[in-house]
Amino acid sequence: MEESKKEGLIFAVDVGALMLYAGAEVYRVNDTIIHMLKALEIDNVEVYVLSNGIFASTNEQSIVRNVTLGPIHLGKVSAINQLSRDLSAHRINLEEAKARFETIKQMTTAKDYILILASGIGAGAFAYIFGGNIFDALFGFINGIALEALFLASVMRKRSRFIRNIFGAAFVTILTIIYIKIFTNLHMGKIIIGSIMPLVPGIALTTSIRDLFYGDYLSGAIHLLDALLTAMCIAVGVGSVMSVFRMLGGLL
Repeated sequence: MEESKKEGLIFAVDVGALMLYAGAEVYRVNDTIIHMLKALEIDNVEVYVLSNGIFASTNEQSIVRNVTLGPIHLGKVSAINQLSRDLSAHRINLEEAKARFETIKQMTTAKDYILILASGIGAGAFAYIFGGNIFDALFGFINGIALEALFLASVMRKRSRFIRNIFGAAFVTILTIIYIKIFTNLHMGKIIIGSIMPLVPGIALTTSIRDLFYGDYLSGAIHLLDALLTAMCIAVGVGSVMSVFRMLGGLL
């Protein structure tokens, strides 16, 4: 394989790996890699994408990338989609695409205070949507802020996502029990449901359904399993706290 084509193949796979890490669907990653390879005039390449890996090979070169599931960053996915379009339309060459890709890799998530505020608004809104009153929404808002602030300010942000979900669900449940003991007109279930919504794996679930719809059964099953395990961890966090408080003298 010519050196330039080898370089183009490695670049396309690296781009796809970042898309997977940032939460892109398998079919989107596969299409992006293929379009970029066509734009770079690299033919006879077989590309196979899973939710945690990419395999690309020709008669002369094989590339494998192991990709772990990272934090969702749809801004990176959108930027890479535009990069792929520009490369396919020959508005940029390989070197320009590489430079832009380096910039995309450095993109950061929203600032901490925005994440905290968004978590609070989401938790409060869901508490209200699921039948709570304005006070339930207010305490859901407080729980959402406390939950995200705790994750950002503690070592929990570096722990396993499943451990964070168990701990986070238990944390907001404890806070809600405290509220209920002070303000008896609140609805505990509504507040808890709203408070755990920032933990719910909505993207993983919708991604699994879309992958299954497009025939990517293995990747769809992996994302579905991830969503189910996350939901189970949330249930363990909430259920364990409620069970403990029931056993401690019928506090609920």
